[in-house]
Order: sequence, then C-alpha cells, then structure tokens
Amino acid sequence: MSVAGPTPPHGTSIDRRVLRKLAAAISSTALLLGAPALRAQQPPPAQAQPPSIVPPRLIGSAQVTYPNGATGEASVVLFLTIGQDGAVKDSKPVEGEEPFTSTAAAAALSWRFEPATRDGKPVTARIRFLIKFTPPAPPEPEPPAPEADAGVPAPPADAGAPSDAGAPSTPPAAEKPPPAAGPKSIDVTVYGRRAPPGAVSFGRAEVRQLPGAFGDPFRAIEAMPGVTPIVSGIPYFYVRGAPPGNIGYYLDGVRVPYLYHVGLGPSVIHPGLVDRVDLYPGGYPAQFGRFAGGIVAAETAAPRTDPHGEGNIRLFDLGALVESGFANGKGTALLAGRYSYTAAILSLIAKNTKLDYRDYEARVTYDLTPRDRVTLFSFGAYDLIGQTENGIYNTLFGSEFYRLDSRWDHQFAPGSAMRAAVTLGIDQTRVPGQPRNQRDRMLQARLEGTHAFTDVTTVRGGADITVDQFRADTRPFADPEDPDTIRFNGLFPARDDVATGAWGDVVFKLPGVEVTPGVRVDLYKSGAASAVGIDPRISSKIKLANRVHMIHALGIAHQPPSFIIPVPGLAIGSLQGGLQRSLQSSAGVEVELPESITATVTVFDNVFLNMSDTLGVAQRGNRGEALLGEKRSLGSAKGLEVYIRRRLTSRLGGYVSYTLSRSTRSVGTEHFPSLFDRTHVANAALSYNLGRNWRAGTRFTFYTGAPSQRAGNSLIPQPIDPHPPRDPAFYRVDIRLEKRWILSKTAWWAFVFEVLNTTLHKETLLGRSIGPVTIPSIGLEAGF
Repeated sequence: MSVAGPTPPHGTSIDRRVLRKLAAAISSTALLLGAPALRAQQPPPAQAQPPSIVPPRLIGSAQVTYPNGATGEASVVLFLTIGQDGAVKDSKPVEGEEPFTSTAAAAALSWRFEPATRDGKPVTARIRFLIKFTPPAPPEPEPPAPEADAGVPAPPADAGAPSDAGAPSTPPAAEKPPPAAGPKSIDVTVYGRRAPPGAVSFGRAEVRQLPGAFGDPFRAIEAMPGVTPIVSGIPYFYVRGAPPGNIGYYLDGVRVPYLYHVGLGPSVIHPGLVDRVDLYPGGYPAQFGRFAGGIVAAETAAPRTDPHGEGNIRLFDLGALVESGFANGKGTALLAGRYSYTAAILSLIAKNTKLDYRDYEARVTYDLTPRDRVTLFSFGAYDLIGQTENGIYNTLFGSEFYRLDSRWDHQFAPGSAMRAAVTLGIDQTRVPGQPRNQRDRMLQARLEGTHAFTDVTTVRGGADITVDQFRADTRPFADPEDPDTIRFNGLFPARDDVATGAWGDVVFKLPGVEVTPGVRVDLYKSGAASAVGIDPRISSKIKLANRVHMIHALGIAHQPPSFIIPVPGLAIGSLQGGLQRSLQSSAGVEVELPESITATVTVFDNVFLNMSDTLGVAQRGNRGEALLGEKRSLGSAKGLEVYIRRRLTSRLGGYVSYTLSRSTRSVGTEHFPSLFDRTHVANAALSYNLGRNWRAGTRFTFYTGAPSQRAGNSLIPQPIDPHPPRDPAFYRVDIRLEKRWILSKTAWWAFVFEVLNTTLHKETLLGRSIGPVTIPSIGLEAGF
C-alpha cells in the first residue's frame, strides 16, 4: 500500500529495526541458556511493537449489486483513493470487463473505511481492491475473520444460499504477515444466480469472449462437454447420444422450436436479452419434461429502470436493444431485434438466390405492488431460403414462429414465490418438395411456485397444460395415391394434441450435502391415442473435501415421437407406437483449483427405449424413406467428460472440454453405431486481455469421424457392419479480436473481428466432402 504524506528519516527507521533485532537476539540467548526452573518461571516474551503504518479497514460490508444481463464469473481490480476521513475519493478500474468494471467502480464510491494512519495520524491512502463476481453457490460459512485482518469482511450467516440480489460476502483470509510496501488487495465476492447440480452454464459476458460464438450465448452450447455436432457450424447436435429432435429449448420457461437462424445465422434471440444459458445434458430438474434428451434453458436479463441499450452492425446483419423505465420506476419497456441484409448482398453475387432472416423481442413489466409484477413478453423469428429458376420462384426452406407470454409473479416472502402464465404461439414451416405450409397453433397455461420452509428445505412445484393444433395446407395438384403424399399425411396428420403435466421436487441443503429428489407426471393425448409418462428424478452435490464435490444425477424422461430435427410446426402425430423413454445417469467430481480454475470429470450412461431417431438409423435401408418414417429403435450412450475452465472474462481465461463416448442403436437383431457417433470430441479456447482495452482469443475444435457406411437403395436392406469404417477426423480454428473504447462509465463502443474456421478446413461426412463452412464477421458494437 502506498501512503501519501511525509516520510520519516531513513536513519531513524534503520536504528529502530536494529534495536528490535538486538533485543530479540538477547532474549533468545537467555531462553537457550537459562535453567529449566527459571524457564518455567520466566514471563512471556514481550509482543512486537505494532507497525507505524496501519492500512485502511473497510467499515461494514462492500455492497455491490450483481449487474443485470451479465451472469457469469468475472474479476475486477479497483484502484481506490481513500481520504483522511475514510471516504473513497476516487475509484478507477485497472482490470476487468464491462459491465462489471463500471458497476464495481460506481459502488465503491459509497463505501466507508477507517482511514490509514501513520503513527496514529490519519493519512490519505491508495489501495488495490479485488472484487469477484461469480454465479456458483457460495462457500459454507466459516468463522469470522480475526479483528487484525483489516479490510476483509466476514461472510454472512447464510453464505451457503444463493441470493438473487447478489449480496456480497467474503470468506475470511488466513493470518497474514504485516503488510509490506505496495498496494494491498482486498477480496470481495458477489454471488449471482447459481447453476443447478449437473448443469453447465454460460453467461453472456463470458460468451462475448468465446471465439466462434459471435457473442451469442446459444452458440456456446456446442463447446460444452457431452455435445456432439452433426456438421461443424451447423446448429444441430447430439447431447449424450440423444438426437436433435429430442433436445428441448426453453426461454423463461417458454418452449422455443429452434435456436438459430437459417444459413449459419445467429441465434433467434437477441443476445443482449439473454442473461444466461444452462445446458442440462441429462437428469435435469423435474420442472422440465416431455423431452427424452437434454434441455437447453435460457433466462432473460432482469428488467432495468435506467435507460440503457446496445447495438451492432456486422457483415451480414444488424441488431439493437433498448430498455428504460416508466411510471417512476414501477414499469419497464424493452424492444430488441435483428435484421439480415444478406438478401441484398446475395443479389449481387447470386441473383437467383434469396436468403433472409429477422427476429424481434418486446417486453413490458409493471409492478402492481412491491410484491406483484405483471409481464408481457413477445418474441419471434422468420427465416427464408429461396431460388428462382426459369423465372419461377421456389421456396427451398421457410419457417417462422411467434410467442406471446403473459405472466404474473407474486412474492409471498423471501424464498417463497409464485408465477402464473399463459402463452400463445404460432409456428409455420414451408415444406419443400410438397409444397405446402405446416402450422401449429399453441396455447399453454402454467403455474409454478417455490417455498422455503427452512434454511434446509425448499419445496418447488407446478402444473401446466398445452394444446397444439396442427394443420397443413392441401398439396396443390397432388395425386392422392402418390406414395410420398400418403407417407407425409400419415406422419403429420391434422390433429389436436393435448399434454397435461404436474411436477414437484424438494431441495435439501445440509452442511456439505445438497439433494434434490423430484417427480414429474405427464398425460399425452393425440387424436384417439393417449399415453402417460412418470418421470422420477434425483440429483445431489456432496462435499468430499475442501473445494472437492461429488455430483450425481439420475432420472427417467418420456417424450412423444419426434422428427429428425426441430422444425416449427412439424411433429409426428401418432402415439400408437408409444412414448420414447430414456434412463439418464451420471456421476462426477468437481474440484476448485487455484487461480479460479474449476475442473470436472463426469461419467454418464444413457439408455434409450422405443426411440424415434430416424437420423441415427438412417444408414439402415433407404435413407430417404428412413427420414420420413417412424422407425423405432433401442439406443445407448456411454462416455467420459472432462471440463477444465477458467472464466473467459479473466485477464487470461479459457477452457478445455473433452468427451470420450460411444453411441449405438439396435433395430431387431442388428446392433450398430449411431450415424453420428463420434468417439472423440474436444474443444479448447483461450482469451487474453492485451491491455489498453484490446482482447484476443482463439478456439480449437476437433472430433473424429462418424461411421461412413452408406445406406443402400435396394428393396432388401443389407446387413450393417457393427464396426464400420469411419470418415476422417475434422478440426477447425476460430479467432476473435476486439478493441473497446470507453466513452463514460456506461457508454462504450468496440470493433470486433471474428472468424469461424479460419483454416478453411473441409469436413467429410458419409464419404462426401462438405465445405469449407467458414463464417467471417467484421462489425462495430456500442452500448450505453
């Protein structure tokens, strides 16, 4: 710590040190030479004189509110100037990323300190102050910090519980020697929302630094352990052996048909609205259901009453988000959207091709009382690929979906809340080759709540009902006897589907143990057929040692028959074959290493029964017929996942993600690898703050080839090789470079250069070369 003011004469300081050392030497000699009797009667040695310089001490706690829209881990180092009266005169961030730096710097101006002293007189001091923002669960309570440990507040009594308000707490530090010359770091931890056991989470602030994700939290999913891509850059993937059609997507509890725009576009939700994305690869909470694979759940950022916004313009699209409060802070209004002008660019290159996408988000909230809030949230997306041949325009792919979610949130007491919501939805897809539109009109009502009976027990539960009305246009000039028409009408008939469900779980938090048993029951009805799914779930997190936890997840999940990939308005309309079922289990160990590094090793074993993975078994028989069929199969997926991570918002951050797995299918007496089984999948990324608001990052992706056995076109299916040859391995390198200019405490703008697959590497799939799939991006971003 550097302290302003006059400095004592150099010789005086040396004389005092010499006298102290001489006194200590004489005392030590007397102790060594004295008799045992005298040694027993000897009075305790005199304590050392206190240092002449005393550092400032924080009074109370360092209150820092976790910034909205920035869920994720981050560290901020502030350089504080503390006056002789103990007030913070100046607060400057010297390390960290927005919005954490501006939030911490503004909060520090309200803190109070006991001023630094020299020989008992207050003096002005400058110190370095470290603040850590982190979403995991706070550490268990420890004894308060000793009085002599200046400036480090003790954790509150409920440090083991997460807090939405982000109440700060700091574990007590170990006993330290007297402070040396130079800045002193004070550690304050601010806790955001915690990821449930078994889930892998990314916040937007961290995803912004992930090369190849283009700032979209949803694009970070493919970098997580357990995720196997179909093709590099294509937004469809397997999760622990579950096909794309068995993965559920949710935004604030609202079902979303797909995540990404067409043509390797960005996510269908503006990234500025997304607070965090959680991937549940298996054994997920009872709140989620009706999908036999994994769950991708996103949460929107909390409403803000202060005017703020952000925007960006890139090579292929532009987007913006603005939000502000009204009615003296009782209400908020948000508007966001993104529009692609690739159609105009393509018209200059390929005049006969059209590519277009856009999305919007609008949200209005109003606080009726301090405990009651109503929200109206609407979002939607539109995608189109078309081509003109011989003067005739043909839609190759077109889809759109829209959601309107109205909800009422009521807070009974701290830890007890309820939400009632009604959602309207419209999905539509233009089916190529038919050609006709397939539509789904959805109405959903849901009720969910949570109540903390004690600090140990929290009960959660809910119920919902969803009605889907599926309709399709009549195929023009169609031959009613055409086999393709008959097959399509049989697979996607006009019908009304009803799904009713109820769920509940109990969170037990004991010292060193967290266990969550739960169950979900769903009743499905489609036409004249019906089915029931009962899904028990349990997860646990057990402390084995300091910074070492064991994580378990086990559950059963049911799902109606699904299409090969999630497409708006397309859902297989038959329950005659029964529900798909999966048994999902995993066990792992999580270790918190030095330097804020977390390492997790997980083994998983999933069993799939009666699954409709037409894509995974497409190598059996005619592939065209398989993709439009409902062939049922048995499946299994076993593997090992390794995930080592240091938050990307650190000065030097990164991660390593590795999955070793085997995914198989069984049809009749045949047993063979899934069509997209990849033995090894690895991702690694690094992000480094170069200084002066420059930041660079790179990401490496590698995976081994899928089985290359091709489907036959003969009427009699040929036997499948259980150990087929495989396509060559694939790798790619992504890069990202950003320069940011800070205009004020909240305003900034930045230049971003990013490329997915800078190596222009091609991929081989089923013996065919694809690509290279390369996405360059040059753009400007700004916010206030």
